[in-house]
Amino acid sequence: MPQQDSAVMAGSLTHHGSPNPGYTANNNAVPVPVPVPAPALAPAPVLTQTNSRDKWSKKMDFLLSVIGFAVDLGNVWRFPYVCYQNGGGAFLIPYILMAIFGGVPLFYMELALGQFHRTGAISIWKHICPIFKGIGYAICIIALYVSFYYNTIIAWALFYFYSSFSSILPWTNCDNVWNTPDCTNYFGIDNVTWTNASRSPAEEFYTRNVLEIHKSSGLKNVGGVRWQLMLCLFLIFTIVYFSLWKGVKTSGKVVWVTATLPYIVLFILLIRGATLPGAWRGVVFYLKPQWGKLLDTTVWVDAAAQIFFSLGPGFGVLLALSSYNPFTNNCYRDAIVTSLVNCLTSFVSGFVIFTVLGYMAEMRQVEVEEVARDKGPSLLFITYPEAIANMMGSTFFAIIFFTMMITLGLDSTFGGLEAIITAVLDEYPDLLSNRRELFVLGLVIVCFVGSLSTLTNGGAYVVKLLEEFGVGSSIIAVGFLEAIAVSWFYGINRFSNDVKAMLGKAPGLFWRVCWVAISPAFLAYIIVSSLLKAPPLTLFDYKYPDWSITVGYIVGFSSFMWIPIYMVYKLVWTPGSLKQASRFGDRAKNNPNAINMNFFIRLLLE
Repeated sequence: MPQQDSAVMAGSLTHHGSPNPGYTANNNAVPVPVPVPAPALAPAPVLTQTNSRDKWSKKMDFLLSVIGFAVDLGNVWRFPYVCYQNGGGAFLIPYILMAIFGGVPLFYMELALGQFHRTGAISIWKHICPIFKGIGYAICIIALYVSFYYNTIIAWALFYFYSSFSSILPWTNCDNVWNTPDCTNYFGIDNVTWTNASRSPAEEFYTRNVLEIHKSSGLKNVGGVRWQLMLCLFLIFTIVYFSLWKGVKTSGKVVWVTATLPYIVLFILLIRGATLPGAWRGVVFYLKPQWGKLLDTTVWVDAAAQIFFSLGPGFGVLLALSSYNPFTNNCYRDAIVTSLVNCLTSFVSGFVIFTVLGYMAEMRQVEVEEVARDKGPSLLFITYPEAIANMMGSTFFAIIFFTMMITLGLDSTFGGLEAIITAVLDEYPDLLSNRRELFVLGLVIVCFVGSLSTLTNGGAYVVKLLEEFGVGSSIIAVGFLEAIAVSWFYGINRFSNDVKAMLGKAPGLFWRVCWVAISPAFLAYIIVSSLLKAPPLTLFDYKYPDWSITVGYIVGFSSFMWIPIYMVYKLVWTPGSLKQASRFGDRAKNNPNAINMNFFIRLLLE
């Protein structure tokens, strides 16, 4: 059994009025005697209390870690883009509704689960519903896929950060060795014609100097590894290792810098953007309501997907981070506070981005829509740097902007890898509990080697493929099954009693209804809609071939498949097989109401 810090288990409540439910009065690892009503099906296991599990040094360490994980690069580029694409200010209506009825309840559920059971994403299912234990393995594999491409994006930002230490930023003009005749510099130059073939200096710096994507013909020929990017990635993983190797006591200190610095930078960039010529055009374009868009189901799907990926339930990170909390910590308040911070950060980031896009539209003498058509990393590595390069004090703003990107990315990486570390160490405590440093080193090496394909000339194509298929529908399906397993199999009453044991008060009717019906429906809605509308996958001028889409689906299924595989394993190896269960057939013939449930009870509860 994984080493636990909690003394109670689902449905097993401590004495009423206990000053610190879930903890023993001494430091010995002994079972806590708890008066438990006899359950109808099987006795609930009693966990033990030990002092061996790490704990957060301060409450703020935990809050900053959760905020740092939830607030990532997607908040800076994806929310502003999705907002203006789906009705501007009108988009806030479905976004807020999806947050209230879907995102925040799932966020709260994971924090409560991790805090009560005090274990990671794999071994937690021993206490909830063992037949769904494959969910934990799927979460770890998805987290690995994320680490293969997400840290490469941080490495790109580090490359830009290093390049920013120059009096003249290298993406300012077209006089560099990597530039082509299509390079068009329109800032500070009159009578410049901008055509569809025109490429800005920032675009050519990104595609031809950082990525060198022109040396790759596509996924069939990705080219060689870029040693500059490999060095950047090595530095990123070095920082990650020394932040995670000692547990939450070290990572909790690092996030004081990585989680707070982005807000200082965002505030500086917001003030600078608001003072730029044409900034108001970008703000109007960002927030101008298009009420007719609310009748489009795509808008509601995008709102649901945005809030899910923004808050991050289902990734196992919230389970891991909250498992190091004191048993009586107010996880309800934490869920509300961190969710609000996340959503407000996304909203403010929109002003930071679109004031600059309005400025660029003013300089190009085009509509904001023409400038804002790029999304994803292109917005962070082409559009925004291009605008920065033509501001007064461009070097300063470039340095702080890419510092912000690096810290935003590192926080999410800390959370994703901590989810794997906590899950595996809790599942195999006898083997790994005293070898955390070695395990983290091995994990970092695996992630680094797995990222090498994304460092090639065509690495951006691999990044896009992993982003679309390595996470995508798989993590949403995992979140859906997690919500179903907790609410329907573990039982909403049992889960509510767990929350009451921690907080002294059971969740209200709103939360219970969301967990049982609304939140699972929310996730099912995203899954079905994403499967029905699958737009062609493209990057720059490259259209992904059909075989690569097939490979993408295989990658996505390679993580999700462990859920049914473990279910089959559990069916085969649980004492009392289906054949044995069928032996009761003769008795059932004599009594149609006699149904042998023992086998299935063992599957679900043992």
